[in-house]
Amino acid sequence: MKWILTTRGAQHLRTRVPSRGSGAQRTRAVLLTRRDLNPHTGKTRSRGAAKAGGNQNQHARGFSACFASASGNSRFVSMAAAGATMEKPLLAQTELGTPLYDQVKDTTDKVVPSLKELLGELNAELTVLEESVGGSGGVSWETLVVPLEKIVDRLGKTWSVVTHLKAVCDTKALRDAVEEVQPEQVAFSLRLSQSEPLYRGFKAIREGAEWNGLSEARQRIVLENLRDAELAGVALQGEEKEKFNAIQQELSKLSTKFSNNVLDGTKAFVKTITDKAEVDGLPASALALASQTAVSKGHEGSTAEEGPWVFTLDIPSYLPVMLHAKNRALREETYKAYLTRASEGEIDNTPVITRILELRKQQANLLGYKCYADVSLAAKMATLDQANQLLEELRMASYDVAKKDMEEVKAFAKENGFDHELKHWDVNFWAERMREAKFDVNDEILRPYFPLPQVMQGLFDLVNKLFGIEVEAADGMTPIWNKDVRFFKISKDGKPQSYFYYDPYSRPEEKRGGAWMDEVVGRSKVLAPEGTEVRLPVAHMVCNQSPPIGDAPSLMTFREVETLFHEFGHALQHMLTQQEEGLVAGIRGVEWDAVELPSQFMENWCYHKRTLLGFAKHWETGEPLPDELYQKLVAAKNYRSGTMMMRQLHFACTDLGLHSDYDPAVHGTIYDFENSIADKTMILKPLPEDRFLCSFGHIFAGGYAAGYYSYKWAEVLSADAFSAFEDAGLEDDAKIADTGVRFRDTVLALGGGKAPELVFKEFRGRDPSTEPLLRHSGLTAATA
Repeated sequence: MKWILTTRGAQHLRTRVPSRGSGAQRTRAVLLTRRDLNPHTGKTRSRGAAKAGGNQNQHARGFSACFASASGNSRFVSMAAAGATMEKPLLAQTELGTPLYDQVKDTTDKVVPSLKELLGELNAELTVLEESVGGSGGVSWETLVVPLEKIVDRLGKTWSVVTHLKAVCDTKALRDAVEEVQPEQVAFSLRLSQSEPLYRGFKAIREGAEWNGLSEARQRIVLENLRDAELAGVALQGEEKEKFNAIQQELSKLSTKFSNNVLDGTKAFVKTITDKAEVDGLPASALALASQTAVSKGHEGSTAEEGPWVFTLDIPSYLPVMLHAKNRALREETYKAYLTRASEGEIDNTPVITRILELRKQQANLLGYKCYADVSLAAKMATLDQANQLLEELRMASYDVAKKDMEEVKAFAKENGFDHELKHWDVNFWAERMREAKFDVNDEILRPYFPLPQVMQGLFDLVNKLFGIEVEAADGMTPIWNKDVRFFKISKDGKPQSYFYYDPYSRPEEKRGGAWMDEVVGRSKVLAPEGTEVRLPVAHMVCNQSPPIGDAPSLMTFREVETLFHEFGHALQHMLTQQEEGLVAGIRGVEWDAVELPSQFMENWCYHKRTLLGFAKHWETGEPLPDELYQKLVAAKNYRSGTMMMRQLHFACTDLGLHSDYDPAVHGTIYDFENSIADKTMILKPLPEDRFLCSFGHIFAGGYAAGYYSYKWAEVLSADAFSAFEDAGLEDDAKIADTGVRFRDTVLALGGGKAPELVFKEFRGRDPSTEPLLRHSGLTAATA
């Protein structure tokens, strides 16, 4: 392949600030506090999960008994915050700087007044800062950036508590609170981003004598703030600025509405089955989960063997139906329900999407851009042409392979007595049968070897070997939002480095689907607690995997194992950063199309034999995963790899197309336009009633608008990064450790303080290549 990573990343240190930038919606505060990192792939991390019912902590092998708990620390609240705890828990924090999640969750009536109070204080602080910057004393790092970081941090840290709880403990009260205060939050964020005094202050630093003496990280902060201010409309005046700000307010409301509609649409589908013949083919684990869900829905006498069974659209419930149910009518009904979520009645997202696209284009035009994709990519590594070029080259390498995949499934189904036309709800069912015939391995065979406690310990052992860090339980050090949430501490050389929460199980009644990592607090020297040198970072990881059933722990599918490793990769970049400039520490300031590098890198270790066999042990017998099963798992790794690649390319091409080329007067509806993309990216074209876009939260309610291509862009980087370990020798522990330390001290340590292509080159010693990705995907021969 000819694709070469030559990006504008290094231009962040150019001598002239551009007149336009990117991410008009990502005002400075929002940019630094929210990254929705759940990738929309074919793996379970992309969608919802099944209902967690029953007492999940009663079994001895359960997740909460996974590790010996750290000594409890009941002194949650810092002394400074103690008086505010009961009256304003949202504004209080623990000695670690973590939120009082439990109290905030139980006192949602205090959320709105607390946020309004905070916004009032921040507006006053911003006024003081603007006046001081505009005074006669000149501008310096200490007088501008230090106070700005404090303002941004207070807003982001507090607002993210509310949005996080809404994602994991959704209630009407929280929805109402967000809806009420969001306009004021957006207004303040816009004021911050559009502040002309701050913009002039950053320009003064850029053009002043202090510039050449600033570190690379500080120079990046200055240039990014100038760019983001321009993108937020700082140069707009009068009616144009008023229109821009009104658009931003409406977009924020539409994003929330989109997300709420998807959650409501997912919850709306409940399929109850009483006839055992209708669930033929479903594995015991799926029936046990369906029975557990039935009990939670009021069917107290339900059993896994006799039912009744209740199925939902959450992935641990939905996916087994599509893969294993012999009942073709059930597969069809479930498939169509899934593909048409949030597309009818009061929760129809079609007008929401149409309006979002209209408004994004209007914003782009106000900023002087032709389309929103140009706005979005102005702050990323790639240009629009480069992103499209990469997607097309991957498409050319994958299309014929995907076509062959489909022909093979059709032939296999026919050979096994299927005499119907292969429909969308048939493909995965027959592809799974063919996988079993070819490799004799499936999720149900593997599940018993992946109990969550063992997988977690295996993950912790791996990062200890690679990066020289220790992970230990720290339950009791901080409040949590659900009884199943765990808290952990990461140390290096005996010294605490960071902390993280882990919320593993699906709760479809209150928790949105997918998996993601986000920051709770970031590393910062400016915000170091009294008596310390730096504030330590804290992250949270959220998954939606299969919950424990009966006396068994959570038995994970292999996809769920990959998801856990993926999200922990994101968390590691946040938690192991050594960058002390808070505005570019961890994931902050990392170009969007590079931020998936550590997460996708970690997935590779799921196939490394010694790593996998170190924790893959039968939960009842303790027997390790048989070598025969391991070999089959590896052999099946690239099964239908062309199909999987084309699926991701379809999403990415649709996203870029909607935000660059789409014109309703020319292309018709958004669904007509997606179908035109599908002519090049899908072997089996979408159904006429397909409304997948109505649940495509990544681009309409997350941060991936005109950025979904980032998964493939970053996958090139991650595959090449893993190839450094292959070059060192995956069985040579000393060389692996040396390479791991180099990865830790570059990719994981430098944060957004250095351009990502320079970070990569510092680790790898050269520019990235697409060869490892194609090789890992089994597509090298097709390309040749």
